[in-house]
Amino acid sequence: MPTLFTYFRSSAAFRVRCALNHKGIAWTPEVIWLLSDEQRSDAYRATNPQALVPAFVDDDGATLGQSIAIIEYLDETRPGPKLLPADALGRARVRSLSMLIACDMHPVNNLRILKYLKQTLGHSQAEADTWVRHWLAEGFAALEAELADPRTGRFCHGDTVTMADCCLVPQVFSAQRFQCPMDAYPRTMRVFDALMALPAFDAAQPSKQPDAARAAT
Repeated sequence: MPTLFTYFRSSAAFRVRCALNHKGIAWTPEVIWLLSDEQRSDAYRATNPQALVPAFVDDDGATLGQSIAIIEYLDETRPGPKLLPADALGRARVRSLSMLIACDMHPVNNLRILKYLKQTLGHSQAEADTWVRHWLAEGFAALEAELADPRTGRFCHGDTVTMADCCLVPQVFSAQRFQCPMDAYPRTMRVFDALMALPAFDAAQPSKQPDAARAAT
């Protein structure tokens, strides 16, 4: 059974959990506790030199980092519902939507950036929260405009789940955690609500991960 090195609040790991669950792939979680910098340990760097989560270790020992690469690998090597469309233009659109979130929105708001803002540059928690909300608003405004495309259906691209949906859900969770108003993004939230009605996505959410209880202690 493959192993996913994960952390319950990691948006990137959350994306892969959605993909694994939706494709019906059984997997074993291996928690990396980001709050104690466990990802920087020599032991974890031996698995993932990037010192980030997720990392995916397949049954044959093949190891991958970076959520988008992992999701595409799963789609190419496993049966189950496809997360990328069959046509080239559809695949390009799904990748574009995915990268809008994974490359433009998420990186400026993840834990290591916020820690640097506060611990190294001396910004307050309130200033860091303002930073997060600003970039989330910028990104969601762009995503909302993209979802006006007639190719959007029940989900980001048509009526079947794609990689873009695996990216959208964790980013909305992040926005809700930072109390970012979402009323201006009705298309985004309509897709989010449809996805969260799916058992695979519901099971992937942070509160249902094995390390969620540890955060409360």
